[in-house]
Amino acid sequence: MDEKSYFAHVTILRDELVCALGCTEPIAVAYVSALARAALGREPEHLAVQCSGNIVKNVKSVTVPNSGGQRGIEVAATLGAIGGDETRALEVLQSVTEGDRQRCRELVSAGYCSISLAQGVPNLYIRVVATARGHEAVACVRDRHTNVTELTFDGAPTHAHAIVATPCDGPGAGDVAGTGEATQEYTGDWPLSLASIWEFAHGMQLEDVCEVIGRQIDLNEAIAVEGLSGRWGANIGRTLLSTRPNDITCRVRALAAAGSDARMSGCPLPVVICCGSGNQGITCSQPVVEWGRELGRPKNDIMRAVALSDLVAIHTKHFIGELSAFCGAVSAACGAGAAIAWLRGATFEQYQATIVNTLANVGGIVCDGAKPSCAAKIASAVDAAVLGCDMALLGNSLHSGDGLVAADPEQTIRSMGYVGRVGMRMTDVEILNLMTGKTCV
Repeated sequence: MDEKSYFAHVTILRDELVCALGCTEPIAVAYVSALARAALGREPEHLAVQCSGNIVKNVKSVTVPNSGGQRGIEVAATLGAIGGDETRALEVLQSVTEGDRQRCRELVSAGYCSISLAQGVPNLYIRVVATARGHEAVACVRDRHTNVTELTFDGAPTHAHAIVATPCDGPGAGDVAGTGEATQEYTGDWPLSLASIWEFAHGMQLEDVCEVIGRQIDLNEAIAVEGLSGRWGANIGRTLLSTRPNDITCRVRALAAAGSDARMSGCPLPVVICCGSGNQGITCSQPVVEWGRELGRPKNDIMRAVALSDLVAIHTKHFIGELSAFCGAVSAACGAGAAIAWLRGATFEQYQATIVNTLANVGGIVCDGAKPSCAAKIASAVDAAVLGCDMALLGNSLHSGDGLVAADPEQTIRSMGYVGRVGMRMTDVEILNLMTGKTCV
C-alpha cells in the first residue's frame, strides 16, 4: 500500500470515530441549536427548526440524553439552546443541569420552539433560526452531523464560534478528536476497497490508530456493560445473555444489543460513533472485541480487527448514504463479521464471502427510526454476520445470481448501496408518512 492510500485509511478512521452522547440525530439538533445560540450571543427568545424527514424519523422515539426522560425535536433544540456547549460538538448536552432540564420542560410547553419539515433537502438536514431582541442567528448542518454549512448573525456570516470537536470524557479518552467529515473529502475518488482494507489491517502501524480504536473499545464496552447491568429499553441484550450466557455467538449479539438498549433510552454515557451512528460504532467494535477475547487473541490483534470492522462498515455504508430506509446495523454487522472472520484465520476470499453472505441475508432490514427496537435489529444483523462467517469458513457461500449477489463482492456492495440509496427512497417516504400519521392503513 502506498503512503497516500495508507494515510487516507488512517484519516478516515480518525475522522469517523468521534464521540457522541446519546442518539446522534437528537444530539445533532441540540448541537445546531447551541451553535445558533452562540452566534446570536444570548439565549434565544424563540427557535424555529427545519428538519429533513429522516431527522424527524430518528428523533421521534428516542430519549434525548441528559434530558430527564424527555423526547422530541423541540426538547433537543431547546435544551441545546439553553444549556448546550457548542464547543463539545456531539457531546453538546454533556454539561446540562437539572435547572436546564426543568426550564426545557416549561419552555417546550409554552411553545418556545416551532418545527417544520424541510422539503427538497438532503436526508440529513437541520436548520435552526434563533431570534432575540430583533436579531436573528441561523445555523445549519447538512449531509453529515457536524458539517456546518451556514452560520450567520443578522444575515452576515460569522466565524466567531469555531466548530471544535473535543475529546470524550471517561475511560479511553484521548487527545485526538475527528470531525466526522471524512467521507466528504472522497466523494470523487473513494479510496477504500475490500482489498485495501485487508492490506491496511495487516500492515497498519498501531500507533497511528491506537488512540481512536482504544477509545472506541473502552467507551462502547462501558455502555454495553451498562445495558446488561441496568434495565434499558426492551432489554434485548439482557434477554439474550440470560438464555445462553456461555454461547459466544449469543454473547456477541447481547453486547452489541445492550449498548443500543442503553443508548436509545437516554443513557448519559458517551459512545464512539462510526458511519455517523453510535449503534453502528458499538456494533463494529463490541462483537469483535468479545470474539477476540474468546479466542485468546492479543490486544494488538483485536485492535487491528476493530479497525478492519470499522473500515468495512464505512466502505459498505458509503454507497448507501448517511440516512436512508436501509438499516445501518447491516453495514456495521458486515464489518463485525468480516473482522471476526479475520480473527478466526479467514483467507481473503473467506473474508469477502462473509460480507456477501451477510448482505444477501439481511440487506432488506428497514430503518423505521431510532428507538428501542434498534437493539433487536442489531442482534439480528450480528447473528447474520456470524452465520455468514461460519458459511464462508466452511466453503459455503452465496454466488452471483442469488438475488442481488453480483459477479464480485465490490459490485454486490454497490448493488446493495443502490437499493438503499435509490430503490428504498419511496419506502423512506412512506415510513415517515406512517410514523407521522399522514398515512393510515
